Amino acid sequence: MAESLPPIVVDHLPPVHRSLRIAVVSETYAPEVNGVALALQHVVEGLCELRHDVQLIRPRQAPDELAQQRTGSFEEVLMRGMPIPRYPEMKMGMPANKALVSLWSQHRPDLVYIATEGPLGWSALKIANRLKLPVCSDFRTNFHAYSRHYGIGWLYRPIMDYLRKFHNRTAFTMVPSERLRQDLRDNGFERLVLVTRGVDTALFDPARRSDAVRQLWGAPPGTPVVLFVGRLAAEKNLGALVSAFAAMRRKRPDLRLVVVGVGPWREQLAAAVPDAFFAGTRRGEELAAFYASADMFVFPSMTETFGNVTLEAMASGLPVLAYDHASAGQLIRSGHNGLLARLGDEDDFIAQGLRLAGDPVQAREMGRRARQSATGLGWPRIVKQVEEVMFATLASGTGERAAAAPMRSVAGVA
Repeated sequence: MAESLPPIVVDHLPPVHRSLRIAVVSETYAPEVNGVALALQHVVEGLCELRHDVQLIRPRQAPDELAQQRTGSFEEVLMRGMPIPRYPEMKMGMPANKALVSLWSQHRPDLVYIATEGPLGWSALKIANRLKLPVCSDFRTNFHAYSRHYGIGWLYRPIMDYLRKFHNRTAFTMVPSERLRQDLRDNGFERLVLVTRGVDTALFDPARRSDAVRQLWGAPPGTPVVLFVGRLAAEKNLGALVSAFAAMRRKRPDLRLVVVGVGPWREQLAAAVPDAFFAGTRRGEELAAFYASADMFVFPSMTETFGNVTLEAMASGLPVLAYDHASAGQLIRSGHNGLLARLGDEDDFIAQGLRLAGDPVQAREMGRRARQSATGLGWPRIVKQVEEVMFATLASGTGERAAAAPMRSVAGVA
């Protein structure tokens, strides 16, 4: 007699995870060193770990660069690129209509995720709409704000008009902070979804503090070190860094400044602080050791969409001094896990710097709390949010029809 088996209750089975074919389009990607490139790398790797097939389309960064061969769920496609004005180490993608039509007609993705709004991103949007492919996008760089730092402030409005037209033709646009979402909404952007950024708390960890690194800097035990990490360029507002550091040093004459990054402002910064340690570009564990070996992080930029370095510094146990803007305004409670200055008020920024330098015990306590604040912001949670937006994009329809459709149920849509 056959053994009687219990019935299968379908309602109790776990839901089937649908794997997607995702085309990711970006003007920048690792090994380029900038916040967009590194954050996008975490998102792409996370999507692959969630068993999605990812086709990364980006500009070739060097003439002899070869695309990575397909490995598992990842494929790379390199397109023509050209140097970005004032950013020669970075490439801007060129229009690639024919190449994208051929690529996506032969191997049609389920959706297109556009991370940057340059010529390659615009070309991808145009072809995705033509092929009726669902599209979502990300607002990652304040190009419109940068125009004011390069003597072309008159381009602010045309750039904003272009960005609004671009993003409103996609189903959803992900933004990293509530303040930026409000700013874009006030400027006519639609279907904005709040998706913040993450940090690798195993890499950026106070435990990586190194006496050898501090010796490299010429900072013996007990010597306080201010760290700055970022591109050395006008849009980072480095004049405020110079002013704040000078004031802090009057209170603590032994204070040292360590600068990680490259860019056109290096000579001006070196002239203003001749004994600063300029480390150039640092990556991975070496960068993490630089963070952990410093004592405070001073970041004067007012043009960030998020500011990944703020979160990296917090995860490394550093008290952060920043303007009440982007990730700092979102993550820091002034006086608790860092210090915030009123946006645009350099005198207040300097005053907060004096407060930071004048009380090392409080600074260490704020750094400890900063680490606690960062521990819940790992990348897996962020990637899941990106995945949710992608499934919502599929549910919204395809191409321009999705952008014109009523908003569906997506947490945080505005």
